[in-house]
Amino acid sequence: MKYLHTMVRVTDIDASLDFYCNKLGLTETRRKDNEAGRFTLIFLAAPESLEAEVELTYNWDPDPEPYSGGRNFGHLAFAVDNIFETCQHLMDNGVTINRPPRDGRMAFVRSPDGISVELLQKGDALELIEPWASMESTGEW
Repeated sequence: MKYLHTMVRVTDIDASLDFYCNKLGLTETRRKDNEAGRFTLIFLAAPESLEAEVELTYNWDPDPEPYSGGRNFGHLAFAVDNIFETCQHLMDNGVTINRPPRDGRMAFVRSPDGISVELLQKGDALELIEPWASMESTGEW
């Protein structure tokens, strides 16, 4: 058995690609438009694990049932070289850090469609620094 991908539905391709690629750092590996099914599939991967993909599914016609919360899915998780630098980059680009890395090891953010994304420090936790050490959580994560 081989793990292939995790699929999340998105409502805005541009906003989702901005979040996952420009802000989070994933790379688009392939894309497929399906005229008959009226949907687009966009596959993304982290540079260090191209074989484990995130599939963004965009339905061309509005879904009568809104995609709410994203918590019923759980979360995506990515290991990062420096949790503080990654969170600062995300904040500088307008992403709310819902659960700051107060422990030097773990943070949570959310995609434009409410999918929870966990960021984990590679290796040992980093030594605590401000503003992260005293930053409060906000919203759901």
